[in-house]
Amino acid sequence: MIILTGDDLDLKDIISVARHKEKVKIADSAKKNIKKAREHVDDLVKKGEVVYGITTGFGKFSDKKISPGEVLKLQGNLIKSHAVGTGEPLPSEVVRAMILLRINNLAKGYSGIRLKVIKQLVELLNRNIVPWVPEQGSVGASGDLVPLAHIVLVIMGEGKAYYKGDLLTGNEALKKGDLKKIELVSKEGLALINGTQMMAALGSIALYDSQKLMEHADYALALSLEGLNGITSAFDEDIHKLRPHPGQIKSAETVRNLTEGSNLAVYKHEERVQDSYTLRCAPQVHGASRDAVNHVKDIINREINAVTDNPLLFPEKDKVISGGNFHGQPLALGFDYLAMAVSEIGNISERRVARLVDGSLNNGLEMFLTPHGGLNSGYMIAQYTAASIVAENKVLANPASTDSIPTSANQEDHVSMGSISSRKLRDIVANVEKVLAIELIVAAQAVDLRTDSPLKDLGKGSKIIYKTVREKIDKLKEDRILYPEVEEMRKIIQKGVISKKINNL
Repeated sequence: MIILTGDDLDLKDIISVARHKEKVKIADSAKKNIKKAREHVDDLVKKGEVVYGITTGFGKFSDKKISPGEVLKLQGNLIKSHAVGTGEPLPSEVVRAMILLRINNLAKGYSGIRLKVIKQLVELLNRNIVPWVPEQGSVGASGDLVPLAHIVLVIMGEGKAYYKGDLLTGNEALKKGDLKKIELVSKEGLALINGTQMMAALGSIALYDSQKLMEHADYALALSLEGLNGITSAFDEDIHKLRPHPGQIKSAETVRNLTEGSNLAVYKHEERVQDSYTLRCAPQVHGASRDAVNHVKDIINREINAVTDNPLLFPEKDKVISGGNFHGQPLALGFDYLAMAVSEIGNISERRVARLVDGSLNNGLEMFLTPHGGLNSGYMIAQYTAASIVAENKVLANPASTDSIPTSANQEDHVSMGSISSRKLRDIVANVEKVLAIELIVAAQAVDLRTDSPLKDLGKGSKIIYKTVREKIDKLKEDRILYPEVEEMRKIIQKGVISKKINNL
């Protein structure tokens, strides 16, 4: 059970709830703040004060005062009019993360929403009622209005939702989960959809997976270094101390440890004094991407415990302030940066694959790593696939945050496009998993062609990586269908199987 205070949610909590269906509850301390803010809203409505989104319209209609008799209808109309999403539905783990992040945002007590409404969101998670949310429609300011509106439709008994795998109407899903629909009152519609929770959810999950990719990039590098009879002096601690980027130092240290004791990857080579950049400069490349991951992790950690609603209520000071905390620019820039960093991991991995399969570059191994070339193509086309994927990533890595299309009749005249940044990042992460899967498979084949005794000649960590590959994928002796093996290796990466074994060294 994860207790939500609004202040201490972390990345692991998000994954626990989104992927592993951990249950949640609101902390008692948060409930007090939620109630205070709600009382403040009720007081403002009673006094008839003009407050954006409470007694006025939205966006360009912020200058339209709403009569007391229409304040309730205003909130329902907001949700219905804003649920204009299109495209494929977001995966259930993303929608669950969105709900979790919205609850945590509201739990801080600056939004003026009733506790019963937040509890309804809690119950959606705990009973695994997953709203159907199309992935297109958000421009990332005022937050992720469109996708969040699709979630809110469900608690109103509208829209669509999944329950035990079946796609039902919102009302049917609530009934199956033994819940009743809720009618929104003043400020609640706006409080539920004004925020960055779609981009933060997508980005948080992609960030979590990116951390695993950084580890596996070093694992694939180590095994390729072994298969290519590489030179390990480029990973010597002394040179990396002179350029003390944390990621670079970590990557070099990891590869040193993995290849320790190797008879294949050696400190000095009699015939070559240095390797190509994809090996020799890998700590610098991998390390820069590691540092990017850590930078974006800082952004995410701040965002998931921040308040991104508008307007914000300060009951103790009797203030209501209309501002712009919903603007997704911090996330949009961060996700574009991370997309480029992860994409670079795919780029350098594909170049190592190309070197491994090229008989003129792989330091004495057979062309395409097949003993019977001509009759067999070996891993020729595996490199094609990797090349295709990294080419796609180069398109996806173009930033979305540098574009802005004004909305709401130029009232909202600069937007972040952070939802697009986060969606592209998700796709790049999935693509790089496939490229690293190909590298690990091809590198294991190179090792088998390099030595008859892999378990004797490999380094202490490379041995574990090699054995993990070979537990699922046999040495290639003649051509066979390879796509299931790439997918199998990708699953091993996703589950962190190698990391668990390496950490137990």
